[in-house]
Amino acid sequence: MIQTRELTKQYGRFTAVDGVNLNIAAGEIYGFLGPNGAGKTSTIMMLLGVVKPTRGEISLFGERYSPGRLDLRRRIGVVPEKHPLGMWTWMTAAEYLQTFADLFGLKNAGPRIDHLLERVGLAEVRNKRFSEFSRGMLQKLSIVRALLHDPDILFLDEPISGLDPFGVKQIRDLILEENRDGRTIFISSHILSEMEKICHRVAIIFGGRLMAEDAMKSLLSTLAKDREIHVDLESIPEGLTERIKGLPFVLEATQTENKLLVKVPKSGDYRKELSKHLIDQNLVPLSIQEKSLSLEEAFVTITQENIDLFARIGGKA
Repeated sequence: MIQTRELTKQYGRFTAVDGVNLNIAAGEIYGFLGPNGAGKTSTIMMLLGVVKPTRGEISLFGERYSPGRLDLRRRIGVVPEKHPLGMWTWMTAAEYLQTFADLFGLKNAGPRIDHLLERVGLAEVRNKRFSEFSRGMLQKLSIVRALLHDPDILFLDEPISGLDPFGVKQIRDLILEENRDGRTIFISSHILSEMEKICHRVAIIFGGRLMAEDAMKSLLSTLAKDREIHVDLESIPEGLTERIKGLPFVLEATQTENKLLVKVPKSGDYRKELSKHLIDQNLVPLSIQEKSLSLEEAFVTITQENIDLFARIGGKA
């Protein structure tokens, strides 16, 4: 659905995007991550045809893409980070959406508008001027507008920005539902806990370069340096933590109240051995679980490693 080859964007001597290769399949929820200034926005603007690449190629739906390909552009829906009010502030939400339905040549769009407003919890304010909407309401309205023409690819830039927890869940459920219906979704967000819940694959860009890209589970597994086992006990006898540290497979052990935190090599699953050691000491674990590396931790690991690298070479890539 989306493919780039050596996609590059330079602004004078500054390289914002440096040879990025993407290959996003139909039906994927693809997360695009990076700190501020990493090249996310420039990449997205090139994919949307708003900014022309300095070099490289973009293909959408298996066809070479350029801003003049209106037939391809109309198959895209876009939700920007901030909803542009533009010249429509005097309109109600329903009038605003009908205007875009007319621009897309949609016939009898009323029922679809009503359905989408209902799905995001805006049905009751359909006749309210959207200049009076909160930021969260504007974000929901922007998502409805992007879905009006039933696009094949949906680009989302910070789609849950400004939403309360209930609104976040509404949009998360909507994204998953749209994906189940076959829609390909490209999403950029700083809220990594949400990205971890919904993305099939993620890419991390830093300094304009693609630093990592993989299925969520594989990426987290690859970046984890060790395994961390959490053991809940009714109480922790004096000296237990030190004895645990002495086990041949234990890298580190600490305790917090009645919980043991034990780090072991990522090469093996040592929960059975650890449980046996505790039972031999007449201690019965209430629970024993492995804590997985989170997307946030993986993100910090990758970006920090590159920050350190840039520092060592004097800021030159």
